[in-house]
Amino acid sequence: MSRKSSPLLLSAIEKMSQIKPNELKAAIASFMMVFILMASYFILRPVRDAMASDWSDTEVSMLWNLQFFISAAIVSIYGFAISRIRFKLLVPVVYSFFAASFVAFYFLVPQLSDPILVEKSFYVWVSAFSLFHLSVFWSFMADTFSSEQSKRLFSVVGAGASLGAIAGPAIPALFSEQLGQDNLMLIAAACLICVVPISLYIYRLKITELHNQDVKADLSAVALGGAWWSGFRSVISSPKLLGISAFILLYVFIGSFVYFEQKNLLAEFSRAERTQILGSIDWIVNTLTFVMAFFVTGRIVKNLGMAFSLALVPVLLVFGMLILAFAPIVIVVLAIQIVRRSGNYAVMRPAREMLFTHVSKEERFKAKPVIDIVVYRGGDAVSGSLFALLTEGVGLGLIAVSLVGAGIASIWAWVAVYLGRGYQREEALETTDNQLTDNQLNKPQST
Repeated sequence: MSRKSSPLLLSAIEKMSQIKPNELKAAIASFMMVFILMASYFILRPVRDAMASDWSDTEVSMLWNLQFFISAAIVSIYGFAISRIRFKLLVPVVYSFFAASFVAFYFLVPQLSDPILVEKSFYVWVSAFSLFHLSVFWSFMADTFSSEQSKRLFSVVGAGASLGAIAGPAIPALFSEQLGQDNLMLIAAACLICVVPISLYIYRLKITELHNQDVKADLSAVALGGAWWSGFRSVISSPKLLGISAFILLYVFIGSFVYFEQKNLLAEFSRAERTQILGSIDWIVNTLTFVMAFFVTGRIVKNLGMAFSLALVPVLLVFGMLILAFAPIVIVVLAIQIVRRSGNYAVMRPAREMLFTHVSKEERFKAKPVIDIVVYRGGDAVSGSLFALLTEGVGLGLIAVSLVGAGIASIWAWVAVYLGRGYQREEALETTDNQLTDNQLNKPQST
């Protein structure tokens, strides 16, 4: 490329993406870093979920209970570490640690005649990794870019996460049988190792190109400490936050029911076939989410309202669970899983986050850790135990469990409408107040 054409190319990039020349290297490196992180997670996820079909509902529910306590402990340790370790060291250490752990699983599993304990440890560990692979990255980004830069660049960087979520599951979907489960662990670990030099490169660019030596991430929300427990008071004392918590809890419950039914229906397939199927599901979900985010989500919220946006997926799942009750086959439960996950990521999650725009900053800060970790992970633990109780305790079959799931989805839809209508009333009231304020300001003063 000639020297004359290079400035023209940089100028075109800046106009299209709002990336300034001194930010280009850091933006590209950040894009690649989150792309690799998301790809590595979605390589591991189908491997993890394929294992679950070999275990009973009670065994999986016990793992979910264990996940809750391990997740809370690891997040607390991470919150302690970030107050004492510089990001320059913390980010490479975290990703190197996880990479080394997946290499260890790669060598351990084939060596054991009965690797079930190691496989269950892997199942829980991947779930712990899912808490950190993006959380650490975005904290690192907040420590790298200034507030003004983040407003322009984070949407571009975030596109790397979306593309990584599409590229990652394509590997197990297409090559699971040829590569084998163990090699998929090794590929994911190699991806995480690649992240380490990229993070060091970004940190160097922060100083040499971005000149953001004084930029520091505000990580006070990550350190749980007292904020975790004081957040309970915020949730319990606010009807709106209680409603959001109920909405999340019901989402987790119905997700658990679908997951367990998927696990049981896939039991007849080999583990490589399950990994291939689950990788394909991840690829479809992430591709649909990417497309819907550009062309559908904004139009649904704007034209059909918050109540419709929040209730759309619950209502669809009511019908989906009823269909599953009368046609308990793999293709139906996989279709339900695609609708649930893509609808959540593309429509329901953005709408749900909008609900927090009408709470105080203090309420949001205190309530977020409680809702995102305690309610969500605790819901996993409780719903897993409930499903195991219904199937292996009470002895309900797939048809009866699907009908219970339809009932839960119905309650979830009602809560969604309640929250959506409340939001719409708050929006209307805010608009009225703004109009009254404008009228007051524009009213001519009497002399």
